[in-house]
Amino acid sequence: MKLVSWNVNGLRACVKKGFLDYFNEVDADIFCIQETKLQEGQISLDLAGYHQYWNYAIKKGYSGTAVFTKFEPLSVRYGVGTEESEGEGRILTLEFAEFFLVNVYTPNSQRDLARIGYRIEWEERILQHLQALAGVKPVILCGDLNVAHQEIDLRNAKSNLGNSGFTEEERGKMTALLSAGFVDSYRHFHPTQEGAYTWWSYMNKVRERNIGWRIDYFIVSETMRERLKNADIHCDVMGSDHCPVVLEIQ
Repeated sequence: MKLVSWNVNGLRACVKKGFLDYFNEVDADIFCIQETKLQEGQISLDLAGYHQYWNYAIKKGYSGTAVFTKFEPLSVRYGVGTEESEGEGRILTLEFAEFFLVNVYTPNSQRDLARIGYRIEWEERILQHLQALAGVKPVILCGDLNVAHQEIDLRNAKSNLGNSGFTEEERGKMTALLSAGFVDSYRHFHPTQEGAYTWWSYMNKVRERNIGWRIDYFIVSETMRERLKNADIHCDVMGSDHCPVVLEIQ
């Protein structure tokens, strides 16, 4: 089974930049997107053979998640936690026969860390949600988690220490998640790989020089470790300031 996750940073714009070409070429069994930035009725995708599930933000042109899957889920849950987080369309939970899939777009702490308190509360709610699901069956968490976990996960670690996405608090919450029985699938296969990034600033030639961050993940229950077949980053795929990440399981 092949799963793909991509923060498209505005699906309508991404479609104009080749989204459907990549979607058809990669032929994923489950394709998750974040930051759709649209409301119901603003786009119509003809994805033959896929069931579509959308969680829209109330605010126009903001946030939002979606899952396109060849397999019809047993159940779908939209949001978890507070009214604020659910109003931003940041989480979709799909139950399949053998696992739960949780697609998230984690809130950014913002440049001045104005939202760090909310972000930490979010992390705690998500961990509780994942642990509750994992008590039933294995979990696959994917999406833009808005954190570079280790220094190896971004180009300029020292100069970014304490900045949004690389604070001790955010990194600590990722450590806590992994310590709670979950596996970073990319690091499972590539434990020391440097220069493996999924997001680059739109500043001039930053992506060309690969000055990036790895903030998009597939995190799986420890019980699924033996089923992991491959994890990859499609850094050559354009259309967004993020690139797709891929997980293959047996």
